[in-house]
Amino acid sequence: MMRVVKLSVIVPFFNVQTYAPDTLRSLRANAREDFEFLLVDDCSTDGTLPLLRRAVDEIPGAVLLRHEVNGGLATARNTGLDAARGEYIAFLDGDDWLAPGHYERLVARTEALGCDFVRTDHVQANGKTRTVRRVPHGPHGVVSDPRAAILPAHRTTSVDYAFAWAGLYHRRLLDRGLLHFTDGFRTAEDRPWIWRLHREAESFAALGLLSHFYRRGVATSLTRIGDVRQLDFLRAFDQVIAETAADREAEVFLPKAVRTYCAIIAHHLGDLDKFEPAAARELKSRGAAALGRLPQRLLDEALDAMDVKRATRVRRLRRRPAATKGASAA
Repeated sequence: MMRVVKLSVIVPFFNVQTYAPDTLRSLRANAREDFEFLLVDDCSTDGTLPLLRRAVDEIPGAVLLRHEVNGGLATARNTGLDAARGEYIAFLDGDDWLAPGHYERLVARTEALGCDFVRTDHVQANGKTRTVRRVPHGPHGVVSDPRAAILPAHRTTSVDYAFAWAGLYHRRLLDRGLLHFTDGFRTAEDRPWIWRLHREAESFAALGLLSHFYRRGVATSLTRIGDVRQLDFLRAFDQVIAETAADREAEVFLPKAVRTYCAIIAHHLGDLDKFEPAAARELKSRGAAALGRLPQRLLDEALDAMDVKRATRVRRLRRRPAATKGASAA
């Protein structure tokens, strides 16, 4: 008889041989006979793949899935989703780790709530420093309407806490087509994903578990690499804007989406020195074009609500000629 799977955990790996042992040890400490761990190797070129091959023999429920061509985090997660058999779905990045029993506790608490998905607090690990990060939604442990959690526009809300791995998702969301990511996104893949979940799922809750450890400061992480892959945030937020504009309550949610997009553009403009020169030029050109595509009244309102320093950066970019040429963000 085929084994009944309660939980599928999707774990993409790409060139993380330094950190993968911690991740794999934590999976072993979370194994249960009805859990499966889908280890997706995204065409690693270091020593990651041999570690994963050994893990399949050592970790109950571990399955190795391989990409022949590197496709990025979004595509690797989709590979795992296509293979997942569990009633619940979770994500874990290949350089993060979990406390023992994390998934058993998470599944039990989610089942007790009976909601479509939960979002969890986590611990950010940067070297030896540990910082607690909370879901910006309250109260915890109470089932809520995810659409209502998108707003207010002027405050950080659950859609701004876009970590796919910080939560658990019922399979009915996968069956409805709500859990797959946009193929090919290298960064910001979680942004349109979390917005779609909040617009279209029926129920969610926040939980105060602090047993997921998110590793920061990894030199090979795309968040620390200033090449054109970073610019996928533009495509991701273009998708957020387009899909939110098609929502039945677009007039309610678009101001939040536009304000968030502007804030992210301002953030990257303020960190321009980290980009390679060609990527910095492309950021300015494509960023200006993106501002030109936004609803201009909402853009004006968003800039008026921002602090002077960030608003000045975005207004300066908005005046670039590229903003009026309709350049593609593809």
